[in-house]
Parts: sequence; C-alpha cells; structure tokens
Amino acid sequence: MKTLANSAFLNQIGFGSFDLGYLVIGVIALAVLLLILLILLIVQMNKVSKLRKRLDKFLLGKDAMSLEENINELYEDNRFLKNSTDKNRDDIRTLFKRMETVFQKMGLVRYDAFNQMGGQLSYSLVLLDENDNGFIINSVHSTEGCYSYSKEIRSGDNNITLSNEEAEALAIAKGK
Repeated sequence: MKTLANSAFLNQIGFGSFDLGYLVIGVIALAVLLLILLILLIVQMNKVSKLRKRLDKFLLGKDAMSLEENINELYEDNRFLKNSTDKNRDDIRTLFKRMETVFQKMGLVRYDAFNQMGGQLSYSLVLLDENDNGFIINSVHSTEGCYSYSKEIRSGDNNITLSNEEAEALAIAKGK
C-alpha cells in the first residue's frame, strides 16, 4: 500500500508524488547514523581526556622549554656517568694490574732453633704475590745473637734447599 504525499510543500519542491515510507526510512537511517556518530564522538572525547591527563601528569605543570632543559640536563648527566664509568673501569684495571705484584699471601712458622732457648723466638716468614713470587725471611735466635737471612721464591719454588720450617711457612702461604 502506497501512501503518497499530497502536500503543497512537497509539490512545491518537486516531491509531490514521493512515497512517505521511503522518507520515514531515510529519516530513521539518518537518525541511527547520527546516533552512531554521537557514540563515536563520546568515545573519542573520552580517549582525548585520558591522553590529556597523562600529558598533564608527564609535564607536571612545566612548559615545553623547561621540559627541554630537563631532557638536556638528563642527557648531560648520562654522558657524565658514562665518562665516569669508563674512567673507573680503567682505574680498576690499573689497580688489578698493580695488585699482581703486591704481597698477598703470607706464611709464618715460629720455632725453637736450638732447643735451649725456649719461647720459640726463631721464625720463618714467607711473603708471596699473586703469581707466587716473593721471598722467605728466616730469623734464627740463639744465646749468642740473632741471625737473619732471606731466600728468593719464583713461581712458588726456589733453587736453595728449604728447612722444614721454611717449607711449612711456604705451604701455609700457598694455602696448602
């Protein structure tokens, strides 16, 4: 069933024989489209609001120039820290290299050299570096006096025969 519009206004604009059903469907379609666009607008406004809040939180009331200054300061601080780290790394390497030749290991054995003195006043002292290079100092105490001598140690060994006390002190220094 067709409902034709016989309105003077529709006749004037050239839609006098236009079916009103199509007009109602067109208006409903436009209303649905307008409602969808309104929902999309609200969703986009919500997203913009959240983004604005995040941006305000990031800027904390500062203008763009002060933010740029802060970023430049952070860049300079980062460069300073990198340079300091590189210098510290070099200094640590130098210290480790120097530490190889520092006496790090020690062995000490006290003994009574002549069994008449008592008190174990004689001793053998071994000082070694990281590579087991160093020396033995042996001090022998007797009633006539004190005699001291040393022996060189290279790579944990020496060319001269060691006494029992010197060998024991060397073993202590080497951690055996």
